[in-house]
Amino acid sequence: MAVALRLSCLCFLQLLIVIVLFINSSADNSIEEAEQFPSLSNSTFVNRLSGNDELRHEHAVDDPEAIASMVDTSIRNSTERRKLGYFSCTTGNPIDDCWRCDRHWQRNRRRLADCSIGFGRNAIGGRDGRFYVVTDSGNDDPVNPRPGTLRHAVIQDEPLWIVFKRDMHITLKQELIMNSFKTIDARGVNVHIANGACITIQFVTNIIIHGLHIHDCKPTGNAMVRSSPSHYGWRTMADGDAISIFGSSHIWVDHNSLSNCADGLIDAIMGSTAITISNNYFTHHNEVILLGHSDSYVRDKVMQVTIAFNHFGEGLIQRMPRCRHGYFHVVNNDYTHWEMYAIGGSAAPTINSQGNRYLAPVNPFAKEVTKRVEPWEGSWKQWNWRSVGDLLLNGAYFTASGRAAPGSYARASSLAAKSSSMVGMITSNAGALS
Repeated sequence: MAVALRLSCLCFLQLLIVIVLFINSSADNSIEEAEQFPSLSNSTFVNRLSGNDELRHEHAVDDPEAIASMVDTSIRNSTERRKLGYFSCTTGNPIDDCWRCDRHWQRNRRRLADCSIGFGRNAIGGRDGRFYVVTDSGNDDPVNPRPGTLRHAVIQDEPLWIVFKRDMHITLKQELIMNSFKTIDARGVNVHIANGACITIQFVTNIIIHGLHIHDCKPTGNAMVRSSPSHYGWRTMADGDAISIFGSSHIWVDHNSLSNCADGLIDAIMGSTAITISNNYFTHHNEVILLGHSDSYVRDKVMQVTIAFNHFGEGLIQRMPRCRHGYFHVVNNDYTHWEMYAIGGSAAPTINSQGNRYLAPVNPFAKEVTKRVEPWEGSWKQWNWRSVGDLLLNGAYFTASGRAAPGSYARASSLAAKSSSMVGMITSNAGALS
């Protein structure tokens, strides 16, 4: 009996030792796992993540065929529905005829960068970089954006061509601050940036924004916002522009639908230049486009902007655009609505209006296309504003001024204008292609 009792105690002791050893081993393994996968809220890990190229770009791929296989399945039906595939290449719109005639444009998305015209024609965006697929339309964290979100894509340091896995509605908590050499390409899907902050292009270069619906943008700010993997900082209040271009160059804004924002739809200020605004559809807004910061900010004399093939539609009031100091080529646009005026300016801008269609409103006091905001009486008569080949309808009239010599407009000429009789066809697909 005593022997049996001793054996039972010995077995129990051995079992107890095994249990203790197992618990210690599990604890060690848990510690190792914790070291390998620390909390995402840990700032040290966030810094390490920001410095790790492989982790930061897990949504980027090198091979265009890979992006085609990932995205084509989800957009094939919508592409057919939106008629973005092959069609007759005789629209007269050189941008669209450049890429939409390709039956397999989805497999050659980066060719778009070679299709720009005008002063922003050298904007290559993310042409020389990888593709980045946006998979997450929510979870907008302005300081520590998640991989797969649009914010995470646009702040990266290297060139990226950004596409979307599916239709999305993105509401941004703070400004979407873009880094250089980025393309946002929403062709084939329906992407809205709305009901929150919108896009800021500040002190960067080579940006292409294509195919977005941007509307109902709100003032935001007084918050921390990240602008690159290595930097975030305090942002004061933003006005609520759809697209704000600040001290930047080589910018192309093409085929977007913009409406109803708190301030402007597109503002380009503080020495921004080499900009093309093309094929966009503008509606339901007061002050549509501002080009130039202030009459006293003379650095905007370097500004050159092409405004081509856009449709200025219902519910617009003024500033299509409103210009200061620089050189502006307004060519082959369709103006079907304004309540005050279409094109305005101050501080002696040079405005070259060619081949546009201006349809004046019914109001007999709003027939004039142009408006000068002059610092002193009569000075506007020296400003170089001209209308060449414009179609003026329903009593519309353009008040020209300055020199008649063609050489006076050399710096405000960026492409050959088509006949105004073609404007309806050229602008028939303006806006996001949906």
